[in-house]
Amino acid sequence: MGRVTTRTRTQRLDLRPGGSSTARVDTLAVEEPLQIEVAGEQLTVTMRTPGDDVDLVLGFLHAEGLLAGAEDVVALRHCTDLGEDGQPTYNVAQVTPRAGSRLAGERTARPFTTTSACGVCGSASVEQVLARVPAPVGEDDVRVDPAVLEALPAALRAHQSAFERTGGLHAAGLFDASGRLLCLREDVGRHNAVDKVVGWALRAGALPLRGRVLVVSGRASFELVQKAAMAGVPVLAAVSAPSSLAVSLAREAGMTLVGFLRPPTANVYAGGHRLRPVPAAAGTGRVPGAVPAAAAE
Repeated sequence: MGRVTTRTRTQRLDLRPGGSSTARVDTLAVEEPLQIEVAGEQLTVTMRTPGDDVDLVLGFLHAEGLLAGAEDVVALRHCTDLGEDGQPTYNVAQVTPRAGSRLAGERTARPFTTTSACGVCGSASVEQVLARVPAPVGEDDVRVDPAVLEALPAALRAHQSAFERTGGLHAAGLFDASGRLLCLREDVGRHNAVDKVVGWALRAGALPLRGRVLVVSGRASFELVQKAAMAGVPVLAAVSAPSSLAVSLAREAGMTLVGFLRPPTANVYAGGHRLRPVPAAAGTGRVPGAVPAAAAE
């Protein structure tokens, strides 16, 4: 539903002395609001890239602790609201919760607005979020080979079709321990991309995501670690930096957190025991610069 990209006029400037200005058409990532309503009441408005909205809503509700499983939702549909051009916008999602579910009975009076850069804005405090993270993540004994880890950024990028056209979308990709891509979603919001992946897994009955590796195209913020932990993901890898709180949460939840995954190097901030030792360089018996797994705990 909805457009992922749109075209617009722009001027391409050559900023060097004597440079010229050239008119051209550019491709942009679409960002539109999605209003989520539960039982006829507005819960939140999030800015997102249209598409995979069902997965986005399910993943968002799961991360907020309001949804245990897909069976808690009786119906989820777009409202046929109309834009200024008289065409449906598909920017309102209506959720009908199952009677007796937490979504129906324990929903708090907390309508809030999120942006494409904001994840757990509705949580009353950091402590409440930490309390919802399930303990079993630390019990996942999956191991990942360094060669597999090294190949993941390229595999993610190869499937980012909208990013190739716009340069303005984040991506989240779910892989198994062998490096096989299971699901990839793109969005202007990095947290939305993760919610879409989790929502896909929720519909597929695949939660918790034991033995899986989640790769994100940007930084590893606190809300991404929280969403991954809630979904039971044991390994989260980001191509950019983690935040201090993200590292703290990953360690507390028993998750493996990898940052700056930019082959041939990566930083392991938590859970290094899940990464198999890097093979020693020929004739040296050691890997220059290698960090022992215990140092990442």
